[in-house]
Amino acid sequence: MSIATLLPPAFVVLAVALVMPFVSRRVGHALGVLSTGGVAVWSLLAPAGAHLPVTFLGFDAVLFNVDEFSRLMGIIFGLIGAAAVLYSYSSGARNVQTAYALGYVGTSLGAVFAGDWLTMVFFWELMAVTSTLLVWDYGGKAVRAGYRYAIAHGLGGSLLMGAIVWHYVEVGSFLFSATGGIAAGVPAALAALGIGVNVGFVGLHTWLPDTYPRPHFAASVFLSVYTTKTGVYGLARAFPDGNLAIAYMGTAMAVVGVGYALMQNDMRRLLAYHIQSQVGYMVAGVGIGTALATAGAFAHVYNHILYKALLFMTAGVVLSRTGEENLKYLGNLRGALPATALAFTVAALSISGFPGFNGFVSKGMITAAAHKEHLDGIFYLLLAGGVGTFMSFIKFGYYAFFRDADRDWSLDRAGTGQSVAMLGVAGLCVAFGLYPDALFAILPGSTADAHPFTLSHLGEGFALAVLGVIGFVVVKKPLSKVGDVPDVDALLNPAVFYGTRGLVRGATGLFAAVDRVVSAGAYDVAGAIANPYPALRRIAGGLGRTEADSITVGSLRATIATSIALVVLILGGVLVGLLA
Repeated sequence: MSIATLLPPAFVVLAVALVMPFVSRRVGHALGVLSTGGVAVWSLLAPAGAHLPVTFLGFDAVLFNVDEFSRLMGIIFGLIGAAAVLYSYSSGARNVQTAYALGYVGTSLGAVFAGDWLTMVFFWELMAVTSTLLVWDYGGKAVRAGYRYAIAHGLGGSLLMGAIVWHYVEVGSFLFSATGGIAAGVPAALAALGIGVNVGFVGLHTWLPDTYPRPHFAASVFLSVYTTKTGVYGLARAFPDGNLAIAYMGTAMAVVGVGYALMQNDMRRLLAYHIQSQVGYMVAGVGIGTALATAGAFAHVYNHILYKALLFMTAGVVLSRTGEENLKYLGNLRGALPATALAFTVAALSISGFPGFNGFVSKGMITAAAHKEHLDGIFYLLLAGGVGTFMSFIKFGYYAFFRDADRDWSLDRAGTGQSVAMLGVAGLCVAFGLYPDALFAILPGSTADAHPFTLSHLGEGFALAVLGVIGFVVVKKPLSKVGDVPDVDALLNPAVFYGTRGLVRGATGLFAAVDRVVSAGAYDVAGAIANPYPALRRIAGGLGRTEADSITVGSLRATIATSIALVVLILGGVLVGLLA
């Protein structure tokens, strides 16, 4: 057994999470930074093929496995985890909150380093539990949102578990190495739906904008990273050769997400919709399934984690300093929060895909893959999503930082740890945008046709930016009048509530009716056994004197025996019903 396999990285982070509530804030958060940063270094240096085979629940499993997919996920999960813990410390997060966050990080690492479906779904479900606890920890409105979040991910995890069990029946193994993805047919459909909850398929996405604006702003940084990107990883494991239906779903996510984001005024709700939109690019890349598309999908996973966490960090600083999350009531913050404004600008240009920033590299890889495969519908819709992204973040930046507002802010600037975390991540967004070869070196798939600095690709990036500016100018006034825009949850939540209530009432009413019938029958039988003579007299009256006289003691005994047998049958039926 090699040194790399002696201490799985997930368990190191989970151990720190368990210890953290019992140490000081400084020590606990320092351990958090060291453990997550250590995971990034470990993932980079661990030899390919390092794995730890185990027996889990009597089945062959691989507790963790290092390949090009898990390596990349480990590097970025560890890197952003360290930045988020530092940010949390500087944001005044309690040890318990960060302990939940580290539990979330650790279980996510367990899922992406799993070498088989059984281990993966085990950590997948724990990831849902730890993230729910992280949401609930804040209390207030976060409790209700966390409850809906838990229901959504419980449903998604159950569908994925069903897919994995069916897959095992089909192929006889849980190991990734045994087959090329999930078994076709029903297992594939269940896996797509189950994973679709985590990545935010259209119609399954409302937990994102519902949940992420609710908890502590430092918790939102963690939440923006792990669930959806673990979902993309799971989708790539399930469909390694792609799937055109998934590619079109990803495209729909990109367009629907950006459309809803553009109409939001709540900062974190806007950013949550953009998670769905940006993850849509990754899902489209996985669905296209070529080497370039796969490389682009995971490049976008890596880059998105950087700039999306950075956007939530900047929104958190604005919220904590102003006490306001609605863009309509902000403005002119660039002077009061200069480091935050700079970090936001870098993140906004990155997510929008402006040349020289990391999003430009990975978005271009996915659109190039779609164009190369002659998937023109996907290609042009993803470009349209890019225009919408520019418009969204021009809106965010204008209303929060650059619009002249009546109010002259006098605020405490971002804390030292917050600034270090934000500017460090912003530096990586620029570095990977200017030197993409550093990212190409760790990507799965092929990057042969991926280099971004071609005239056509640069022209595309600048054209999208110009169209974004023009588009925002055109829609700025109408957008300022838009209030709360209902999403599918406006129908889904009442339908689930009243449907569930109707089901419960119907089931309890049915059981009550059955109970009344059985109770009445049992009471009558018990009365007949205790005092059979009134019943016999009624029988005698019906039969007439002659027939009544013929009733013997033997027939009386037979009647009593039959009654006892009937009671036993009734009680047995009730017992079976309860056990079922």
